[in-house]
Amino acid sequence: MTAQPSLFRSLSPGQRFYALWKFSRPHTIIGTTCSTLSLFLLSGSQNLSLFLWAWIACLCGNVYIVGLNQLTDVAIDRINKPHLPLASGEFSRTQGQGIVGFTGMAALAIALFALPQSLWLLTTVAISLAIGTAYSLPPFRLKRFPFWASVCIFTVRGVIVNLGLFWHFVGKFALPPHLIALTLFVLVFTFAIAIFKDIPDMEGDRQYNISTFTLRLGARRIFNLARWVITVCYGGMAIAAITFLTPAKLPLLLLSQLIPLGIFWLISQRVNLKQRRSITLFYQFIWILFFTQYLIYPLAF
Repeated sequence: MTAQPSLFRSLSPGQRFYALWKFSRPHTIIGTTCSTLSLFLLSGSQNLSLFLWAWIACLCGNVYIVGLNQLTDVAIDRINKPHLPLASGEFSRTQGQGIVGFTGMAALAIALFALPQSLWLLTTVAISLAIGTAYSLPPFRLKRFPFWASVCIFTVRGVIVNLGLFWHFVGKFALPPHLIALTLFVLVFTFAIAIFKDIPDMEGDRQYNISTFTLRLGARRIFNLARWVITVCYGGMAIAAITFLTPAKLPLLLLSQLIPLGIFWLISQRVNLKQRRSITLFYQFIWILFFTQYLIYPLAF
């Protein structure tokens, strides 16, 4: 670890920014951005400042959560994700702690700043940070337990973010059908992400005794389970569109569920579970489906 500070100083400004981008885990940053924008559009609010403050607060909270996880997993990441800044030495542990501490405080400060307008944003950010902390840090370190690790991930992404941000934007408690449908979709879809993400990380998790569903049940079973969970998500949304939702553009909503589902199954047939790169690329594709749902869904309403 002693070589890390000198490596950081040797980086150009562009390389430092790229290291920070990797540290923030870009797929989660994009996911946070898509979900915040989608919920803002669904709320019908025209108050752009509500969106901007919520977006910045959630981005800061996102970096805090993923950064804290990296701080506690440096040794594991040297095996599973050696490109990450702490594992590669681009950031020192002190620098990582500084980024995590700053973004955590910034997320809470921004949420407090928005407090006169809405208590929902502060509640959303505070609960998310608390769960993210319990996920990574002792004495809880819930990521050690497959069930609780999954609960942490899909609770934050599926329930807290969707409901909390929507209520922040509308300024009141409300449960319209389109919000319920989206929340259930994301809740179940995030469960698939939570169980699938450990498939490419089996080696490091095994060496450091991190219990995951993949290690307990095997990669093939988890892979198939994730496929059927995602199928239930799209199938359920298609059924909801026909039965109790009243989208302005029903054909768009139906096609936006059935086409991605078909592509998903086509690509899944080509995944080689013995090749880490093949698994990782498919995992990234799952995240693309997640982004796409958030972006297309509001267009149907």
